[in-house]
Amino acid sequence: MNDTHNKRPFAKPTAPFAKPVRLDENARAVALNVLQDISRQDAYASLALDKRLTESRLAERDRDFVTRLVYGVTETRITLDYYTDKLLRDPSGIEPLTRDLLRLGAYQIFYMDRVPDHAATNETVAIAKILPSSAPFASLINSVLHRLIEQLNHPAKSADLSGTPGETISALPEDPVERLSIEMSFPLWLTRKLIDVYGFDEAKRFLEYRHDHAFLTVRRNSLRAGKEEFERRMTKAGWTFAEWIVPGTYRVKGIGAVGSDKLYRGGFMSVIGQSSILAAEAVQAKPGMRILDACAAPGGKSCHMAERMNGAGRVIAWDVYDHRVELIRAQAGRLAIENIRPVVHDATVPVKDMNEMFDAVLIDAPCSGLGVTHDKPDARYRLTQERLTEMEETQRNILKACAPLVKRGGALVYSTCTVLPEENQLQVKRFLEEHEDYRLDKSPLYGFTPDEFGIRLLPHRDHVEGFFVAKMVRK
Repeated sequence: MNDTHNKRPFAKPTAPFAKPVRLDENARAVALNVLQDISRQDAYASLALDKRLTESRLAERDRDFVTRLVYGVTETRITLDYYTDKLLRDPSGIEPLTRDLLRLGAYQIFYMDRVPDHAATNETVAIAKILPSSAPFASLINSVLHRLIEQLNHPAKSADLSGTPGETISALPEDPVERLSIEMSFPLWLTRKLIDVYGFDEAKRFLEYRHDHAFLTVRRNSLRAGKEEFERRMTKAGWTFAEWIVPGTYRVKGIGAVGSDKLYRGGFMSVIGQSSILAAEAVQAKPGMRILDACAAPGGKSCHMAERMNGAGRVIAWDVYDHRVELIRAQAGRLAIENIRPVVHDATVPVKDMNEMFDAVLIDAPCSGLGVTHDKPDARYRLTQERLTEMEETQRNILKACAPLVKRGGALVYSTCTVLPEENQLQVKRFLEEHEDYRLDKSPLYGFTPDEFGIRLLPHRDHVEGFFVAKMVRK
């Protein structure tokens, strides 16, 4: 989405009148459904998007447009609400569907230079008119979006809907923290928390960072293809690629729809996050080992380690939910990996019969996900202080339950995709204080060196996902 977050030029092309809307064939209507799934049902953006696109009758080009809309609106939600609220008499009274329609139209006006302003307005209003719960508010949506265009193009000549002459929507709060929250579309309480941890300048750089969504990170299935064959297949597919710091992994552009790609469906590769790769690599899986992946779904790390073991040994892959364990099983089946055993189990529950059974245990713990908020922008809105406290307790309980399962001399790897100390360094510090039979392994990991309690990676500084990993060895 890099191309969608530059300030648009004031001159944009004109647009024809909106055509009749068929919801299953209209990209904006499909995007609206996804936004509603996120805002009203607390759905994960990626899962809701995949589901709605599968159910739609959209062409590939329109599917890409829907994806840009969904992630763009979600990433800039606070910014969009701030500016549209200034054009409403009573923002608190806006019903959720109308709110998402306003966001949808405003995002196109603000950020999508190739979409004419009037197309953004006309098409959004056309959808509002045919939905029973938003039809009464179609004229309001039309008015707000037109006033938004007027304010952007002629701020000195426009007033907001409260009737104050000369007041423009461009005014931001004087408080620098509030301004940063609005400009970066990040919840105020989390913005303050990041500033408390990293200082204002570092927090600002973190929030300003934008991941290059043009590439995916993929892992070659070493059980199916060697390096030369895999690279030949990627070249034949027309992809642009470069090997990443971890052997067998690549940053790739030009894949398109991954789920329907021949290399993916044929089990030659997996799409996996950089943080997941590094977490799995910290285990240093070798043939013949017995490894536990305690929080394994959807299975990328388990498969990575199993491939490193060349099919010899065993990876036990736990997850607490049946349907997520099925994801692990499906992933292993697609890759033709036979030494993974998916099991439904809550990793917070001790299993005394398995004490000292494993050469290594990997805990990629459930966390706030703030290190990958650039890829998963909905995570920032889902998090509350209460949820964060619950996650911290869950992380502690998983560490406590899994510590006895490691053999003497074996490794316990703890990782998260967040940047908050209470989920990272402080968890490891507490664990080491309570478990004198463990010590921190301070070996570098692909050039990343641990500090006192583990490796901390920041996107804007290290050019990877925000990530933490600590490898502890049982004495």
